[in-house]
Amino acid sequence: MSKTAAILYTKEGYNTRGDRLLGRHSAGEGFLKSWVKYGTAESLHCYTRTEAEFQDFCQVITPWLTQPRNVKWIREEQPWLIADAGVLYRPDPVLSQLIWQRRFINQRAYSLCGVTHTIATKAVMESIGNLLTVPSQPWDALICTSVAVRKSIEYLFGVWGEYLMERMGGQPQPLIQLPIIPLGVDQQGFPQGNDAIASRQRLRQSLGIADNDIVVLFVGRLCFSAKAHPIPMYMALEKAAQTTKQKIHLIQAGWFDDRREEPEFKNSGNLFAPSVNHIFLDGRLPDIRVNIWSASDIFISLSDNIQETFGLTPIEAMANGLPVVVSDWDGYKESVRDQIDGFRIPTLIPSPDSCVDITWDYMNDKLNWPTYIGLTSLTIAIDVEACAQALSQLINNEELRHKMGENGRKRVQEVYDWQVVIKAYENLWQELGEIREKAQESVPVKPGQPAYPLCDTPFRMFNHYTTNTLSLEMKLSLGSMAKPDTLDMIQSLWITSVGKDRRLSADLQTEILGTIQQAGVITVGELITRYTKTPKDIAYLQRTLLHWIKFNILVYQ
Repeated sequence: MSKTAAILYTKEGYNTRGDRLLGRHSAGEGFLKSWVKYGTAESLHCYTRTEAEFQDFCQVITPWLTQPRNVKWIREEQPWLIADAGVLYRPDPVLSQLIWQRRFINQRAYSLCGVTHTIATKAVMESIGNLLTVPSQPWDALICTSVAVRKSIEYLFGVWGEYLMERMGGQPQPLIQLPIIPLGVDQQGFPQGNDAIASRQRLRQSLGIADNDIVVLFVGRLCFSAKAHPIPMYMALEKAAQTTKQKIHLIQAGWFDDRREEPEFKNSGNLFAPSVNHIFLDGRLPDIRVNIWSASDIFISLSDNIQETFGLTPIEAMANGLPVVVSDWDGYKESVRDQIDGFRIPTLIPSPDSCVDITWDYMNDKLNWPTYIGLTSLTIAIDVEACAQALSQLINNEELRHKMGENGRKRVQEVYDWQVVIKAYENLWQELGEIREKAQESVPVKPGQPAYPLCDTPFRMFNHYTTNTLSLEMKLSLGSMAKPDTLDMIQSLWITSVGKDRRLSADLQTEILGTIQQAGVITVGELITRYTKTPKDIAYLQRTLLHWIKFNILVYQ
């Protein structure tokens, strides 16, 4: 059974080179690179809308190829070829349309596999909720990157399923698999050994940081609403600086989504942590993204927002041997072992009913997404005193920093290194194939019924509009407009030639018209027998015949 998948590729889903770098971009690029480097399949299947996207895919993966691979292109209009791979992987949780699309072909032909990132937006929650009503199958999977995100999805399935039961009289059960596979990091992609030491010395010297000073590092978007509000971090660092009397540098290696936030971050840093030296670096620069970890002693990320589901940067910090101080929140609860790899700082939220008005306004588009998550994040509290104590312990104890850093490094090697994660993906894809062979199909397509009831073929939904329908017994003969000059006009005018790529070729049309002229009268069934082999051929022939009848090239009886 195959352990591979066809990758649905768009540049935006796997690219960290854009101006706006999000966690899903880093995760997507990391996955793609590691799938190419560590995947065991002989062929790499790529599913794209355009040939240009396929060529971009080939260009992107070429530096990562460690062995010869057969790279195969699957065009969007040929989804049945996905069966060669067995699975179609999409780098987000939006699977509903792909599930309906498969139903037009064969629901057992291949599996669909998505992965969670942010799930708190209306669009994503609706898409996940749709998995209860679309024809998903037991051989499909939505990968959850953490237990935290799977619990949220299971909650969503529960409350939405309960509503559907009350509305429709039966509670649908989710058939799609919800396996937990974390995001990964390429540990070897960061400086190791002497290279790390040299990188540390170079960066510290360039930033004016003395050897014995303490560097606390934050990496990620510098956005108070979508990542982490900086002021609790500033307050905790100031308390730690006052307690330890150490010279502390806070490096924030990131980028501002909103330029209005830049002066706010910098001014509030000086106001709430005047004893700390604040350094801001562009975290999108490759040199910073790879090497800044080496210059640091402690990593900190006090995530306090609902759009976070996993949290990749603490894993990157652990891969570089840094002890981490994180909020006890979302995926951090699983990736960071409290007092082993670092410290998890307690968090506090209000009761569920406290945000009904905010939810109402977001649902009705009175609040946009950034404002919505900003308002909610401002009601999520981090224990500043506990954070200050954790930082003080690490600042005062070099041995503890080293011990926790090595614990984290080992944990990444065992759980979060991309080689381990890709193996988990391949095992999942193999399991989905085994389920596909044995499991009962959900809602099979019945003969004569639409694959997607809400987007049925118009000539089934509106067949009561017509007088007659083209049938196999219908007799055809040439009409008064079946003349060379008339045919040329019809083929050259825009308003009569629209859609010619979805009818028979010009050469085949000429041949068929010659056959009809020679026969005098011929049935639709005879033409189908003589000129078609596949359902697609039949559809093209029927549309061609109706096109001729429309312009009196043919007449029927």
